[in-house]
Amino acid sequence: MSPEVISIGALLVMFVIGTVLPINLGVLAFVATFAVGTASLGLTEDEIFEGFPVKLFVTIVGVTYLFSVARRNGTIDLLVAAGVRLVRGKVALIPWVLFLVAALLTAFGTFTPAAVAILAPIGMNFAYRYKLNPLVVGMMVISGGHAGAFSPLAVSGALVLGLVDKTELHVSPVALFTASFVINLMLSLLTYALLAKRPVPLAERDDTTADDEDLAVSGRPDWRQWLTLGCLLALVVGALGFHLEIGFLALVAGALLALVDMKRQEKAVEGISWSTLLLVAGMMTYIAMLEKAGIIEEISEHAAGLGAPIAVALLLCFTVAITSALASSTAILTAIIPIAVPLLLSSHLNAAGLIAALAVSTTIVDTSPFSTNGALVLANARGVDARRFYRQVISYTGGIVALGPVVAWGALVLPWS
Repeated sequence: MSPEVISIGALLVMFVIGTVLPINLGVLAFVATFAVGTASLGLTEDEIFEGFPVKLFVTIVGVTYLFSVARRNGTIDLLVAAGVRLVRGKVALIPWVLFLVAALLTAFGTFTPAAVAILAPIGMNFAYRYKLNPLVVGMMVISGGHAGAFSPLAVSGALVLGLVDKTELHVSPVALFTASFVINLMLSLLTYALLAKRPVPLAERDDTTADDEDLAVSGRPDWRQWLTLGCLLALVVGALGFHLEIGFLALVAGALLALVDMKRQEKAVEGISWSTLLLVAGMMTYIAMLEKAGIIEEISEHAAGLGAPIAVALLLCFTVAITSALASSTAILTAIIPIAVPLLLSSHLNAAGLIAALAVSTTIVDTSPFSTNGALVLANARGVDARRFYRQVISYTGGIVALGPVVAWGALVLPWS
């Protein structure tokens, strides 16, 4: 049996076991990484450990710790109350405000995970406080981030346009940005319309053991809350203005705030989403192993070599959607565009349409809990049954993986070919 079949088979077995049985999928992924990597792919332990997502680990630890501290001293309650005043009490508008803020941040150069890392904790607290569906809020933050992610000023937009500029093809920056914005806006409209009124998978809560996170907001902020607001502002400026690592900035800010309020922050570390960290770290280590062994590239090349150009375009959209749901969308984009160039040069396919369709198919699936954005939403959800919420995120992402490439292909490739 070929290593490719063994690797993909092990991945499917992990998903089935992790979905049916109450065992963290990350544990299974670490076990499979060692077993498949050493026995089938011939990798050493050091090569396997190179795939551990250190940056994502630090980001999730730092962000969830900082916002745990901010919840415990009442600062998040202040921000939520201010947000409600901003929309004049119409809390149903909050997801749309978050969508637009995320789109503006990424359109003007903020890397999408950084925008989501800033907005997801605040959005999840809005959802918790005002009984909004956290799935809708979290997914609309991510969609907003990707709506602006392909502007010429954005990281992803500059990446794609830069790759295309190295070839004989031409793609309009306006067309790329418009395609991404419109499709993500449509996705958010559907998400809101279909899921906003759906019941939330609430966790059982024992009032006798409730901690002091939920402080009432009354009067003016005290000095600790002013200091927390200053730290959050410094986090935004450092991450967006100076491109500093947001995870380390969050850890520094969280440690500082804990030191000046040690009694209240004694249990702040419990706010770190350890189960999400285990899940994401295990899965991303496994996928990184597959990338290192060339399995992901082989799948993409097999898809590119099948059938008529218009059918191959659809296959490529599905390939990038499935692989990006499990791996880095930036890495997938970097790999798939050079593969698509020969197809475009030798066929009647529209270059702007296919490149835009690939870009959209790669990024809209970042709602997956195995991507940075989906993991941040999962890690910051409050007051929900973690296992049921995880299943909701997986189901939502599965729907996007199944339908998103068809929509992108049908709207951007088919009419111009």
